[in-house]
Order: sequence, then structure tokens, then C-alpha cells
Amino acid sequence: MAKPPKKNVFLFYCAECEELAHKVAAQSDSITLQTIKWRTFDDGFPNIYINNAQDLRGNHVAFLASFSHPGAIFEQISVIYNLPRLFAASFTLVLPFFPTGSFERMEEEGDVATAFTMARILSNIPISRGGPTSVVIYDIHALQERFYFGDNVLPLFETGIPLLKQRLQQLPDADDVVIAFPDDGAWKRFHKQLDRYPVVICTKVREENKRIVRIKEGSPAGRHVVIVDDLVQSGGTLIECQKVLAAHGAAKVSAYVTHGVFPKQSWKRFLHVNGMETSFSYFWITDSCPHTVKTIADKAPFEVLSLAGSIADALVI
Repeated sequence: MAKPPKKNVFLFYCAECEELAHKVAAQSDSITLQTIKWRTFDDGFPNIYINNAQDLRGNHVAFLASFSHPGAIFEQISVIYNLPRLFAASFTLVLPFFPTGSFERMEEEGDVATAFTMARILSNIPISRGGPTSVVIYDIHALQERFYFGDNVLPLFETGIPLLKQRLQQLPDADDVVIAFPDDGAWKRFHKQLDRYPVVICTKVREENKRIVRIKEGSPAGRHVVIVDDLVQSGGTLIECQKVLAAHGAAKVSAYVTHGVFPKQSWKRFLHVNGMETSFSYFWITDSCPHTVKTIADKAPFEVLSLAGSIADALVI
């Protein structure tokens, strides 16, 4: 049986993702980078030009996006809606971080679940000649959000956990690693992918007017405990978990999140002071949030685990 022809992909990217795009292209000779002129008119609205648009006809096209702030979304959506219309054989959107994923619930009438809004926007991407758009997202906050997307797109949910597992195997104390989850939600999300490791599950309980972290299950005593979650914002939950784990005898505490959002420079709470280790031995993130990656470069305890190889694999499916 003859092998199917190799899929060659033209990869466009937003300005923020330039470094990641080059890393993706370096993974495969089937991926060719393409450029866009990101300009603005005098009134501030986008003035965008897709280079080599005529060459896209009959070819597989992808776009690497970063919706890091609301102002970036409109200009990128304008390109995302346009690329499939250029007679591309297929179109893939890679959005490593789905930014409104944690806003998926309504607790009272009047709340707006912006995760659903974002999914509806992406669900209206025009169909290319090859059919619906593939939307690649990493570690979306809640798996049920796949049902927010309409039939015009095919969501492909990937994970950064294989990168963490590979890094854990390289540690000198790899045999002493225990995985901790900050709550039941993180356990449900990730425990099957990390089932070879002993587990500690934390939980938040209310005492008077405070929410306090407690250990619900497992023992961290004498072990290198790695807290795993999908994202970090202020980091308050991770810090409280670290304190509880250390109080129960953990020899070391590290953390992994796929998405290091860190608004208001909250990453500074985790830095080693004067080169000395403080609360966290390691803090692993991926490059799903490019602004963060540039900011924390070469700052301990942070290490970046790149999604480039995984993205390249997803593009040539």
C-alpha cells in the first residue's frame, strides 16, 4: 500500500508568536513559514496584508495565534477568517492558550460565560476547500468546553503533560517524585496521564471567612512534590499548597502549569532571591503565553518546556 503524500503546511503567525513559530518550523521540513504585515491606520484600527496570498491556493495553511489581551484578538480574527477564503486545501488554527477557558460557568443570572463567546467566534471561521477548520488548543481549562464549539470547526485538544513527564525523568531524584493536585478539578483533569506517580490531592476548605488549603489524600513526607495544574494567574493557590506540603514534610516542592499567565507580574512571587532557592525548586511552564516566556527568561526557578514539537506534529496530521 502506497504511503500518502507528505503534507506540506504554510504557517502564518502573529507577531507575538514569531519565536515559537520559528521553533515549530525547525521541527519539520514540511512546514514553511509565511509572513503578514501587521500595520495600523492612523485611527488605530488594523491595516493588515497577507504576503504571497496567491501562493496559498491548493495548499495547507495554518495560523499560530496568541489571544494574550483583548486588543490582539480582533486583528488576528480578521486574518483567521480570511485565510480559509484564499482557496486553501485546509486550514488549521493553533491557539495554544484558550484565554477565556476559566470563565465557563454562570453562578447567577447576569454572569457572562466568555468561554462560550470565544468558542462561538472560533466556530464561525469559514470552511476551507478541505472542510472544517481544525482548532488546536492545549490543556483547555475544562474538557466539557469542547461542546461549546459548533460543527464548522474540529477542536483538537492537546496537552503539555508529556513534556513534564520527560523533564521529570531527567531529575536526579526522579524516583522520589510525587504529583500533587491543588484541587479535585486538577486531579480529574490530569491524574490518568500521571498515573505512574504517587499522588497527593489538596482541597480548599472554608474556615470562618477564609479559604484554607488542606491535604485531602496522600503523603508528601520526604518526597519531591510537583504541583500540577493547567494554568496560573496570581499564584496564590500554588503558594498555599506549597506551604501545606512543606509543613507535612515534603523534601522539595516544584510546580508545573501549561499556561503561565501571571497578570501584574505575579511571577515575581516565585523568584529565587539572590540566587538562593526559596519555596519552589523548579517552576515549569510551556511557551503557550509568549509574553511570559520573554519576561521570565533565565530567571530561577522558571524553566520553559516548548510546545514546538507537539505543534509541528499536530500540523502534519
